[in-house]
This record gives sequence, C-alpha cells and structure tokens, in this order.
Amino acid sequence: MKNKALWLFVGCCGLPLFAAYIALHSGWFPSGTTNYGRFVEGELHIDELKHRDGKLWTILLNSPETCQQACATQKASLEALFVALGKLQKDVDIAILGKEDKTLPFANINNSLQLSPANLYLVDNKGLVVLQYPFDEDPETNRLVQKGLLSDLKKLLNYARSS
Repeated sequence: MKNKALWLFVGCCGLPLFAAYIALHSGWFPSGTTNYGRFVEGELHIDELKHRDGKLWTILLNSPETCQQACATQKASLEALFVALGKLQKDVDIAILGKEDKTLPFANINNSLQLSPANLYLVDNKGLVVLQYPFDEDPETNRLVQKGLLSDLKKLLNYARSS
C-alpha cells in the first residue's frame, strides 16, 4: 500500500514536470516577446525628455529637414494617435525631434541623434529611447504599426501602475 502511494505521488509530480520539459524544448511555445515595436540597439538618451511634467512615456517622431511627405503623413496621424490613448493621455507626451513646427501642439526637440526619419519611438521618463516603430508607405500597414504602438504603450502603462 505504501509503495503504491509513493508511485502515485511521484507520477502526479513527475509527469507534469516531464511534460513541461518536453514542451519547452520542442518549441511548442511562441517566442518570449509580445511587443510590436523593435527594441532600439544600444542606449540612446534624450536629455530633453527626462521627467517631462510627470509623464511616464513619450511618443517621439523623428522629423529631420530631409523628410517631407513621410513626416507630414506621420504628423497628421499624431493627433489621432494621442486621441486614441483616451484616459491614458495624462501619462503620455508627444514630441517631434527635428525642425520646429508651430502648427502642431506638441513639443519640438533639437537633438543630434541619428534616428531613422519618419519613425515613431517610445521614450521612457528617464529619456531612454526604448522601442522603434517604422514608417510604411502603405496607409493600412502604417495604421497597424501605430495600433501596435498603442498596444505596447497600454501594456507599459499598466505595468507602471501595478509596480
């Protein structure tokens, strides 16, 4: 009787562990990242974006002098992106890196960082550029990229509230 109970205990503990080991090493699970943006290589800091009015994250558009049509398209969608944040607007700021544009109500920053033109970036409250969202000429693909940015941003803000 004691031997049967021991084998039952070992089976109940060992079988799930063995199944988990097989599942992990056979590739049944998706990769570990769930973000839509690409992580920025290296550490890029923008000192002008540190602790801006208590905002936790900043959506940054790189709009250099050489960028014309693509940057104009991205600027036009920035306001819709900000409206889509809803109640999370109080924790997010939007800034434009590059030439000054008085027509938009967003902050303009002059910095010599080498970032891809017309791309959107997520910057934390310490000025660290974290995620990059590339611009696409196709409006539908570009809309999906911005939707992914919103999804990532909502996750990050949710994590910030829980910590």
